[in-house]
Amino acid sequence: MSNAFSWNLWSDFLSMWQYDFIRHAFEAGTMVAVVAGVVGYFVVIRRLSFAAHALSHIGFAGAAGAVLINLNPIVGLLVFTSGGGAGMAVLGKRAASRDVQIGTVLAFMLGLGVLFISLYKGYATEAYSLLFGEILGISSGDVVVTLIAAVVTLLAVTLMYRRLLFTSLDEDVAEAKGVSVLGMNIAFMLLVALATSIAVQVVGVLLIFALMVTPAAIGERLSRQPLKGIGLAVMVALICTWFGLFISFYQPYPVSFFITSAVFSLYLIVRLIQLKGWTKRDTINLPISKNKYSQKTS
Repeated sequence: MSNAFSWNLWSDFLSMWQYDFIRHAFEAGTMVAVVAGVVGYFVVIRRLSFAAHALSHIGFAGAAGAVLINLNPIVGLLVFTSGGGAGMAVLGKRAASRDVQIGTVLAFMLGLGVLFISLYKGYATEAYSLLFGEILGISSGDVVVTLIAAVVTLLAVTLMYRRLLFTSLDEDVAEAKGVSVLGMNIAFMLLVALATSIAVQVVGVLLIFALMVTPAAIGERLSRQPLKGIGLAVMVALICTWFGLFISFYQPYPVSFFITSAVFSLYLIVRLIQLKGWTKRDTINLPISKNKYSQKTS
């Protein structure tokens, strides 16, 4: 295995592609980037960045609990993020009070995590590995699980797209038109929990913002048209993930470092361009028929 770049980057890519763990990393990373870009866009426009961050830490507590009872850490992570997400949605029904409720749930879950770690007598290697991600250790079985989770998440977003966008932009109007805001909040938080659970494999609990929020923030800044913004978010997440995987193969540094550095650099470039006035944000389009939700609540 070469640990230095040559003048032919395509040759370098083919050289690394012969290894199974690299192919698995690219496969899983691609699926995670797509999911993170799509779900992350709604996280940004719903102003739930703190929730995504909190769910990743809650997931670590679940992973620690799973290790304590000899289960796969991903199982515990998914259970805790789903429960925590549903709790946040129920307690924080309105955006004005959401941060307080999210912080309350996060504090309780982190307390449980500390308890689980203290009760475990060995060294919880599997749980700790989720802190920084382990994409280069993903097996073919993990790729299949990631694919299933990605398909379920994207299908759910597709089915809920109009209502999800409606409640994301104006909860009061959506509720007046007969949309169950609480139901959509719970459903969306469960989607965030699922997306977080698969994204931690790439960047880890501590760096979940890299794929879940920053690419979406870039997409939202470059376009106020939802579909275009989602497409840009996915594209940024994909490019940065592929870049991180390629560079990390030849350099002795973590994949997550290169991914987060690339995403952060792109975000700074976009902000700089906008400060210079070289781009303009277009007007947001709400793709919902006026008669779609014409029935008012009683």
